Amino acid sequence: MPIRAEQKEDDHAGRYDSVSARAPDIENLCQAVLSLRDEEECRRFFVDLFTPAELRSFSERWQVARLLDGTRLSYRDIHDKTGVSTTTVARVARFLRDEPHQGYRLVLDRIRNLRDGSKKRTATRRDSKKGTASR
Repeated sequence: MPIRAEQKEDDHAGRYDSVSARAPDIENLCQAVLSLRDEEECRRFFVDLFTPAELRSFSERWQVARLLDGTRLSYRDIHDKTGVSTTTVARVARFLRDEPHQGYRLVLDRIRNLRDGSKKRTATRRDSKKGTASR
């Protein structure tokens, strides 16, 4: 289904259109991503799917989201650190904090929880080994 000019403009402006986000082509893409087994498969798929500029753009936005979430850097500092425009930084910030779909937030929190869980498991294993060694 082709995208209308006004729909492109709405998407660029950051308005969420739940109808177009559920279009069959988007759902098929989501299913394709969910079928990937690991980081290497994901990388291979993304390199085939995106142009180098698109992939760079997506990865830059993800880096901005991580910086906005994990630091107290200003938009200008993030721009200086990444080269991403302050307009893009502001857009990512708006999607991270204000927009209803909260995709950035979902993934950032999930990654943090996985990392924290992994640290706890490592500490527990280390503690249990110490307890065994002292017996």
